[in-house]
Amino acid sequence: MKKIYFASDFHLGIPNLTQSHLREAKIVRWLTSIQDHAERIFLVGDIFDFWFEYKTVVPKGYLRLLGKLAELRSKGIAIDYFTGNHDIWMFEYLDKELGIKIHRKPLYTTLKGKKFLIGHGDGLGPKDKGYKFLKKYIFNNRLCQWLFRWFHPDLGIRLALFFSQKSRNAQKDPEVFKGEEDEWLLAYAKRKVDQDPGLDYCIFGHRHLPLDLLLSNQRSRYINLGEWLDSFTYAVLDEQNIQLRYFEHPEKTIHPTQYAKGKELINL
Repeated sequence: MKKIYFASDFHLGIPNLTQSHLREAKIVRWLTSIQDHAERIFLVGDIFDFWFEYKTVVPKGYLRLLGKLAELRSKGIAIDYFTGNHDIWMFEYLDKELGIKIHRKPLYTTLKGKKFLIGHGDGLGPKDKGYKFLKKYIFNNRLCQWLFRWFHPDLGIRLALFFSQKSRNAQKDPEVFKGEEDEWLLAYAKRKVDQDPGLDYCIFGHRHLPLDLLLSNQRSRYINLGEWLDSFTYAVLDEQNIQLRYFEHPEKTIHPTQYAKGKELINL
């Protein structure tokens, strides 16, 4: 029986070329390990730490991953790509070159008889008004995108990676569960389930914390996919259930009402 896979937040390109190559090789191993079982793969944003498509130029590198994605598409495996806050300027390249469907907004869809809401997660939920303003009026503004294209790619990409790393260095504390009131994506998932009680799963990335939480109706679940800088977690959906797993550690599964703090599983 074929399965559906979800992963996010690879952040390829950081912190340096060597570590990025090692992480990219691990991602390719994961994709190779699932290719005989997969019917569809959802890449849920921030696959690259920065991506900007000029008219005739795309960022250098990532050939191992792009080649693997091309191989998977040639096998008939559908791939969906959600733009995140780091690769928000992914436009048509993957679609035209590889036939990968690009999503810029959360997607409602039915998979194996279950109703899903899938999205990267940036700018969703309450608060974070500053980023929401930037996303709406700067990052998604066609004039701003046009102006950025006038930067030479060497300068534009270098500037973007510099500010990305600076922002990351400012966040030195490890990701921990902040409690229900301060987990904005959890609040967003709760609101969506209240609006649509038939919604089975809310799947997001962005948070960098693997989470599998039962919502208030004790049936629907909010799942955050974690990241591939430390956790290397992904979700897999079969005919009966969805599980949040660690790559290369098949004995470890994050069960509902659990989250991961580093390598330790915490029960809520």
